[in-house]
Amino acid sequence: MPDRGKLIVLSGPSGAGKSTVIQRVRAARPNLRFSVSATTRQPRTGEVEGEDYYFVSELRFLEMLARGELLENAQYVGNRYGTPRAPIEEHLNQGRDVLLDIEVQGAAQVKAAMPEAVTIFLSPPNLETLRQRLVQRGTDSPEVIEGRLQQARVELLLAKEYDYIVINDDAAVAASEISAIITAEKCKTADRIQLIEVQLQ
Repeated sequence: MPDRGKLIVLSGPSGAGKSTVIQRVRAARPNLRFSVSATTRQPRTGEVEGEDYYFVSELRFLEMLARGELLENAQYVGNRYGTPRAPIEEHLNQGRDVLLDIEVQGAAQVKAAMPEAVTIFLSPPNLETLRQRLVQRGTDSPEVIEGRLQQARVELLLAKEYDYIVINDDAAVAASEISAIITAEKCKTADRIQLIEVQLQ
């Protein structure tokens, strides 16, 4: 029976560079699985069922919620989003680590449902760098960017609730730190003591 995998929850403000860092972490750790969310919104062009999202009806989503099948859920711009528990449990029980990219409210819900989850907050080096990144994206109006910066301030205040904080000044370094956190978590005494005990039998 393989050791149970680790559930890694990553949060950070919009523009903190989560997608880039996650890409690098996944490349370095082939055993790491990425959690796929369920949503009631319609698929966008190129999105694949079960890879980008599980696309479900409003009724099915509410059924999942009522049955306790979601680790967390939220509503955003009229659509519902949630993290199905079953695929995560399946991966963890098979000894695979699972990475969940989620906003701060969802992270708190996951931690309440699965206290063993390891939470990491990915922060920009400073708000000015965050502003530059959001501007360089070229996808948002100045008003939306200001809104994202205000939201970032709120999220940064919650960083103290996380187990770890990683500063993303350099994506390669940030990814390396996250990978090191996962390794350290897997070496904790509670997870390894049986390897000592078996030697003493």
